[in-house]
Amino acid sequence: MADVARLAGVSSQTVSRVSNGYSGVTEETRRQVLAAMKELGYRPNSAARALKRGEFRTIGVITFSLSSTGNVRTLEAIATSAAQEGYAVTLLPVAVPTQDEVRGAFSRLGELAVDAVIVIMEVHLLDAARLSLPPHVQVVVADSDAGDRYTVVDTDQAGGTRTAVEHLLGLGHRTVWHLAGPEESFAAQRRADAWRTTLAEAGHVPPPLVRGDWSAESGYRAGLRLAERADCTAVFAANDQMALGLLRALHERGRRVPDDVSVIGFDDIPESGSFLPPLTTVHQDFAEVGRRCVQGVLRQVRQGAAEQGTTLVPTRLVVRESTAAPAR
Repeated sequence: MADVARLAGVSSQTVSRVSNGYSGVTEETRRQVLAAMKELGYRPNSAARALKRGEFRTIGVITFSLSSTGNVRTLEAIATSAAQEGYAVTLLPVAVPTQDEVRGAFSRLGELAVDAVIVIMEVHLLDAARLSLPPHVQVVVADSDAGDRYTVVDTDQAGGTRTAVEHLLGLGHRTVWHLAGPEESFAAQRRADAWRTTLAEAGHVPPPLVRGDWSAESGYRAGLRLAERADCTAVFAANDQMALGLLRALHERGRRVPDDVSVIGFDDIPESGSFLPPLTTVHQDFAEVGRRCVQGVLRQVRQGAAEQGTTLVPTRLVVRESTAAPAR
């Protein structure tokens, strides 16, 4: 900084103000300082800045999986929103969803110097009934049931499911079958519960639940079983990938979609409009989920206080060509 100041003919304080983007420097002086920085190859020392300010402008993200569409798109949204706020993201995948692994991840993030942490917690812990995080940590949890103890951001899983089931019932289907996600998933649990509740409130007895694992292959295997049931005229799949496998199975067994069976997915992945037929699905706003997660942790960083409770991001039904009234 002293070298830049000498070359530009200004004080070190002026160089500091230009480097940090502060006001109070004339445009001509700013150009002189920037030209000197460029000539000398000067770059501000981020570590020194962090020590001086007491902040690192980095958000840690803990996630249990990078294979699911929801986690990947949420992570992308978090990184984008953090960058817009001038923050970097440090990602730390956790191989096994246990309390000890989560604590270990927090310890490692502390060593990596982050200001706050976002936990993408899409599944139940294997060794604990409830999530317990280290005290005095600025944290937001995405996709969890910990809203009574932490700040939680989630998609309105129940609302999206209700809209999907009511759409099928409104078309005239006697009931709606459900191709559910894995039991350990919070989202799968909420969608299955809302499916049952919506059918019961409409006076319909829920048929047996069919379980998948989020993959198209599991949807295909389940679809082969559902295709054998003449009473199955409508299926709500808990995600678009399983719906894709279901569509293939129904096609192979000669069950036409939507003439014989209507199918709805959940997520609205970019490819869902290119399925055959184009898939009716529930749209999740992952960008808004990521934005609210970043806003939540930065509010804690700046105000020093966390708010308990869950913020739900609304969903919307995207109607395409995979749903229709049942054949008479």
